[in-house]
Parts: sequence; C-alpha cells; structure tokens
Amino acid sequence: MSPSANDIARVIDRAEISELLHTYARAVDGKDWELYRSVFTEDAFIDYSSAGVIAGPRDEVVAWMAENFGVIEMSMHYITNIELLDYDGDSATVRAMFYNPFRLPGATELTSCGGYYHHELVRGDAGWRSRSLREESLWFVGR
Repeated sequence: MSPSANDIARVIDRAEISELLHTYARAVDGKDWELYRSVFTEDAFIDYSSAGVIAGPRDEVVAWMAENFGVIEMSMHYITNIELLDYDGDSATVRAMFYNPFRLPGATELTSCGGYYHHELVRGDAGWRSRSLREESLWFVGR
C-alpha cells in the first residue's frame, strides 16, 4: 500500500519539528539569542520555572538568558524521543526528552540535568515555531 499525501506531509512535518528543536538546542548552547528568538512566535510564553529560573514572554526570557546564561562555561543539550502528542497539520503538541550536561563558573566537574520539553507549536509563514515551551526538569546531578 502506498503512503497517502497526509502520511507524507506528517513525515515532513516531523522532520521540520525535529529540526526546530535541534535549532533550539544549538541556539542555547551557542548562546545565540537571535537564533533562540527565531524558534518562537512573537507572543510565545516560555517557562523554565521547574529549574528555578524565569517564566515569561519570549522577549523577556531572551533578555534574561542573554544576561544570565553567559556565565555557564559550556552546555550541550541533547533532545531526544520527540513525540507528536497532538497534531492537526498546522499545530502540534510535542513532548521531547532532554539531557543537558553543563559547567558552572569555577566548577571542575560537570553538572547535568534532564527532563521533558513541552511545546505547543504552530505553523506560520516562516514554518514551525513554538508558541509555548514549558520545561519539566526531573533531575539534577551536581547542582
């Protein structure tokens, strides 16, 4: 049986959504705040409160990240197990696992954390973008 046009479109959307999440990781780890901003819609709400830091509108979070995340000497986000929980072609609810080793200032050993990213994604003229991100931090080692 040949795949339908809807099946093919869903595979393409999955690939584009995965690429968006990988762009998110590259932006954070590279401290590229304009690239980070591009992952989200203008009205996006981003919630990192489970990690004990900021929750707020996109531009407020970008400003906070630019001011505070720079002290982290290195980080390397791994985003895996990307699941489309709800999908209608122009919007998607996505849950993805993350693992993030990082080095805090003056530390000799790595700290790491892991959990889930919960995104509400929409497709616009520029492709898929996140209108909502909630980080669900489940564990920290060396915090």
